Parts: sequence; structure tokens; C-alpha cells
Amino acid sequence: MKSAAEITAFLDAQRERQEALLAELVRTPSDNPPGDCAPHAARTQSLLEALGLAVAAHPVPEAECQAAGMRSVTNLIVRERFGPGSTLVLNAHGDAVPPGEGWSADPYGAEVREGWMLGRGVAVSKSDIAAYAFTLLALRDAGLARGTVELHVTYDEEAGGRLGPQWLLTHGLTQPDYAICAGFSYAVVTAHNGCLHLELSFHGVSAHAAEPEQGRDALEAATMVLASLYAHRRGYTRIRSATPGIGSPTLVAGLISGGTNTNVVPDRVTVRLDRRIIPEEQPERVQRELTEFIQRTAALIPGVSCEVRCILSAAPLKPLIGAERLATVLQRHGGVVLGESIPTRGLPLYTDARHYAAAGIPTVLYGAGPRSLAEANAHRADERLKLDDLARATRVLTLAVGEVLGQGA
Repeated sequence: MKSAAEITAFLDAQRERQEALLAELVRTPSDNPPGDCAPHAARTQSLLEALGLAVAAHPVPEAECQAAGMRSVTNLIVRERFGPGSTLVLNAHGDAVPPGEGWSADPYGAEVREGWMLGRGVAVSKSDIAAYAFTLLALRDAGLARGTVELHVTYDEEAGGRLGPQWLLTHGLTQPDYAICAGFSYAVVTAHNGCLHLELSFHGVSAHAAEPEQGRDALEAATMVLASLYAHRRGYTRIRSATPGIGSPTLVAGLISGGTNTNVVPDRVTVRLDRRIIPEEQPERVQRELTEFIQRTAALIPGVSCEVRCILSAAPLKPLIGAERLATVLQRHGGVVLGESIPTRGLPLYTDARHYAAAGIPTVLYGAGPRSLAEANAHRADERLKLDDLARATRVLTLAVGEVLGQGA
């Protein structure tokens, strides 16, 4: 395998092509919702094939997409076999949240300002597609002699990842030994929160607003339950994760709908809750205890029933044996390339990485991006990526993956 200096020279020569790839990925919308992501996958496939990479497309059946609340999903696998040895996956997602309001630039324009590219998905995580693709090209040019590297581009991370990595693993389309998933450049993430989404449906009896006593107000019941939940969540501050960067569990009522008209007592109200689960907690226990708390509280309200339905249960990412090897190698090469210490840490959000870990695959997060979600404006207006970080992260990844696979299992 070529030296670090030769790898750096190759990637420096490819920088314009890499940035052009990223720009095209940003210019092709892949908003989720609505989750019609097959067109972006087709565009990504053509761009990767133009770089000389062989891409296998795996469309998810329409019925499965609809059941997950999406319109279309096509997952992509690029597989480079260099020789005998372990298989390492690089996973990035091509779907992105809708742009929202407040942008100072075209969300799909890939405008560059003072070394930063702006656009929806540029940091989360289309930049990782570009970083991982050129990691493959650099390893091929460097003459890696051992192992297999796969690039997985998946398309439902913003909807839970069940039709992305989990779908590929369940269908036996990949059997990796290690996984590196989308992340940022200045830390290696080894753990993250899980997430529970519950839907609370309150059923009452409608009535004319002039005679509200004739009805059973579902909104009043919902507000009483929410008040109890808000009081309950204050106790979460006493629970702290031992993993730096994660903190305490959280609970948010993020979506409320209901009622039929201003002059009618609402007979149905729906509330959706987001409960973040720290790595030390058990998702099944969190769901059971929270559901029981809601049902006990709702039972005190006469004339109104409350149904609790689980919408999403995402387990936390916890380090597996072997993940420390990935983290240590990434930290060492990151320290040299970036000129500073690269820590390991946790994140309070949840990602597709959990699906690889759930399959017993040692997994960490590392990719192209600044120091934090806030600095990237992730999921906000003017999402951005420092192009120098894209180049540096690709160099770190190439050196680290080459070392992990070159040393054998």
C-alpha cells in the first residue's frame, strides 16, 4: 500500500472532483418527508459509476415503503474486494429533512461561501457519501491488498432506518465485520441515544361550545396528561449517562392535532411524544413504564379514553467488542491530519449506526463535518460544510480503513 504522503497527493489531486460530486448530490432534492428518494438514488448511482465504481441498486418494494410512510427507497451498495480478509462498511444516508424557512441561499444550490458549501443535506449526510466514495478510490489507487470495503448509501435515516441498513442486513445483502457510519471529523462517536415515539389518542364526546357540559373534552384530557408528563420529566435530570456528550433522558411533545371546529368540544386529540433513551436504559422498560404512567393518569379523567401506540422504538448505540479498534485507529490518524486530539464521545440523537450494532457488528461514527451539529446548522436553515473538513476526513478515513483491513482480522 502506498505511503501516507502518496495517498494525500492522490486525494489533493481529486479534490475538485470530490467537491463536484457533493454539489450534485445537494442539487438533487431528497426531502424526507415526503420520502420519494428513488430519484436521488438513481442520480447518485450514475455519479458514482462515472467515477468508475460498480454500483448495485436494491429497490425496496412499494408496499414496504408505504408501510414506513415513504414513497420510494432504493439502497445502493458499492463493493470493492481487495483481497482476503475482513469486510468494512462505510454507511451514509442520502435522504434529508425538508429545507424549512430562513435560508439565505438556495437550499439546493450548493453555493460556496468562504470555503463553506451551503445546502440541505450537505453535512447530514451527503458529504459522507462523497468522503466514503473517494476513500474507496484512494484505497484502490493505494493498492490495498487485503479485505473488502463496502459503501452503503441508504435512504430512510430520517424515517428510522428500517428500510436502509436494517433492510440490507435482514435480506442478507451484506455481512460486514466492521461499520463506520456518517459522522463529523473532530470526534469519533462510539455511543448515542435511542428514541421512543409514542402516539396518544384521546377520545371524548363532541358537543356544541354553547353547552360544553354535554360533551367530554378530549383536549382538556390531553392537557391534563401533558401537565403530568411535564412534571414527570423533571425527574429525568437526576439520571445521567456515563458517556460524555449524551447527558440525561429527554421528553418532548412534538406534535398535537385534533378538534373539528372552533365552536365544537373536541372529541379526538392526538399527541406524539419523543422520549430519548440513554445507553444505560433498556428501551422495553422505558416504553412499558412510560405507557403505564400515561394510562394511569388518563384513567383519572372521566368520560375520555386514551390509547397509546408505539410509532418508533430505536435502541441506543452501545460500544461492542472490536469498536475500540476502529476508534483508536481513527483517533490516531485524525490527530495527525487535523493537528489536534480527536476524542471519543456520545451523541444525544439516534442514527442508522444502531442497526449495524444490533446485528453484532462493531460500529462507530466518523465522517466529514465540523465540530458539532450546531456549527453545521444541521436540520436548520443554511446547513453548511467546510470543504477543508471534507478533504481532511477523507484522508483520515483512507489511512484508517487501510490500516484496519491491512492488519487483518
